Amino acid sequence: MKERIAEPPVGGTIDHILSVLPSLVPSAQRAARICAERPEDVVDMSGADLAEAAGTSAASVSRMSQALGFRSFQHLRLLLVRDLGAAARREANPAGGTEGWLHTLADGAAGVLQTSLASVDPAVFDAAADAIAAASRVLVAGTGGSAPAAQAAAFGFVMNGRPCEAPSDGVVQQLTARVLGPNDVCLVVSSSGGNGVTLAVAAAAAEAGATVIGVTSFARAPLAEHATHLLIAGARFQAWDRGMAGSVLVQHLLLSALQMAVAERMKDAAEHAQAAVRDEVVGLVAEDRAGGR
Repeated sequence: MKERIAEPPVGGTIDHILSVLPSLVPSAQRAARICAERPEDVVDMSGADLAEAAGTSAASVSRMSQALGFRSFQHLRLLLVRDLGAAARREANPAGGTEGWLHTLADGAAGVLQTSLASVDPAVFDAAADAIAAASRVLVAGTGGSAPAAQAAAFGFVMNGRPCEAPSDGVVQQLTARVLGPNDVCLVVSSSGGNGVTLAVAAAAAEAGATVIGVTSFARAPLAEHATHLLIAGARFQAWDRGMAGSVLVQHLLLSALQMAVAERMKDAAEHAQAAVRDEVVGLVAEDRAGGR
């Protein structure tokens, strides 16, 4: 089968590079990292120039470009030119002091979010949403820095009519995964895709015959070995100086999109759950007001 040529949307080229970079050989990683970190320099380079900067050969630069999914280094360079031009048109002179810092932080987050889902394969996303909507049981797992996003996703599913389990302890997650069955889904959230505790959960679910949906930042992370469907987003947060914030934002965005897609597939259950939640919230607010009199 012919491999798909990478055509990231405007502003998404660096996201794509970073999502694949960890799987490249060291020489290709050096060249790819220069492309991601110094795009304004790379657009003026030839393949030989980039090879010299990365301490490798022009042939390695060509192979690096193809390993990333581009037709050639020229193709990669033209996409960087396009993205830099689009970014320049969006730039404005920031204010100074705290006001300027806050604006810069918001602009950085907006930049991360704008292209953060560029590396998500729509067909894989749809297959994941279909599997969650049809599953008998859904286990949501995530530990470490990915735990908050996993817990928030589970809450969103429940509030929209998709019951699920989301134990916070890694051992409990692994044991629960091991007793899943072929009609069940395990949604595994791991930004790095290499967290040992989370990988054990994914492996247990896969061994049990469940459908494993992985959410990670990197296309060829160890999590991919256990995942039936792999959703990739968020690699660029490592190149942003507010990285942890970027990682959390992208995870929440992707999982929120998945939750909305599942709700659309379970429309009756979602509408019933939403109505029940609204009624409950109204009752809680009324009680609070009465108690405050």
